[in-house]
Amino acid sequence: MSAFFLFYFVYISASSSLHLRFSQLQVPTDIIRLPRLFRFLQKPLAQFISVVRAPKSKEGYASIGGGSPLRRITDAQAEELRKSLWEKNLPAKVYVGMRYWHPFTEEAIEQIKRDGITKLVVLPLYPQFSISTSGSSLRLLESIFREDEYLVNMQHTVIPSWYQREGYITAMANLIEKELQNFDSPEQVMIFFSAHGVPLAYVEEAGDPYKAEMEECVDLIMEELEKRKITNAYTLAYQSRVGPVEWLKPYTDETIIKLGQKGVKSLLAVPISFVSEHIETLEEIDVEYKELALKSGIEKWGRVPALGCEATFISDLADAVIESLPYVGAMAVSNLEARQSLVPLGSVEELLATYDSKRNELPPPVTVWEWGWTRSAETWNGRAAMLAVLVLLVLEVTTGEGFLHQWGILPLFQ
Repeated sequence: MSAFFLFYFVYISASSSLHLRFSQLQVPTDIIRLPRLFRFLQKPLAQFISVVRAPKSKEGYASIGGGSPLRRITDAQAEELRKSLWEKNLPAKVYVGMRYWHPFTEEAIEQIKRDGITKLVVLPLYPQFSISTSGSSLRLLESIFREDEYLVNMQHTVIPSWYQREGYITAMANLIEKELQNFDSPEQVMIFFSAHGVPLAYVEEAGDPYKAEMEECVDLIMEELEKRKITNAYTLAYQSRVGPVEWLKPYTDETIIKLGQKGVKSLLAVPISFVSEHIETLEEIDVEYKELALKSGIEKWGRVPALGCEATFISDLADAVIESLPYVGAMAVSNLEARQSLVPLGSVEELLATYDSKRNELPPPVTVWEWGWTRSAETWNGRAAMLAVLVLLVLEVTTGEGFLHQWGILPLFQ
């Protein structure tokens, strides 16, 4: 199970021609958030968790052949999108950039600058918007733009989400309909939408639209299937939670067990929030969840592939880009028509204000102290213990004094 979220962005920029850039996002520091007093320890804590989880992640990657196909698929999507735009009379060039691997976001930005690009359209390849995922990447872009005189003058706009677009809904319905035919009794199959989760506090306290957009997305896909006389039962759950905080429920693993207990015998998993195959589809869903399903009494298991380079999907992304071009550089976000349009106008900062109007830092996922043996108390006790250990180790290493040195323990590890 991956410790990180994986997301993608296309940055389309234009001078004499149109240019696109894909970006991958991995944001452990945005998932594990400490109280303000201890915020300076957030990055070291995220790194510590990454190190602890590394052996399991390594095992997971080994089970899918030793590496993820994510970069290869992303490059292929970028190329197919470029071709589709050219076919629609919009010459395009594609830049690929990632947050934690080459080419980095900053590297792609530098290439865009070297190419003299003056206009930019940001297109998340993540269908639904979340302030902890898409929003986090946009905040990074905002900080990069503010520090660069060239980028400050870059005309740009953003497509924050596109889960409701007809082409995307059709593409997902096509994949589901095709996979249902692999079952002996397609009409008896439970359609199981599994989406990447986010901490519950983001939705309840920070106003994250992710849950509402995800639920609407599933409803739209099922409406499309009903038009095709496909009326299977379905459910939505959330996977890939990390840390001791509460995430969006129901959880995928717990839901699978309950479905087995209720007598469901055929299950078709749909990775609703993933557009590419990677460890969370190939290992978490295909290996861990499949094994759990079979142990829980589910006899027939199937899985819808991620969209990848599906033609309808790629063509619809190209249409979304083309539709956004009139808004590039427009700044009238106070205009009612602009606020209601598919593509918010203006800067990245104005886009974020749409979803986070107070511009506050996201709150810690657990903010209420409860006395007694409660989940909140356990969480805070765990945090306090972890922080105490971290502070102790820092003091031991920096001062050469402390309990561990006095006891003769730490020198053994030096």
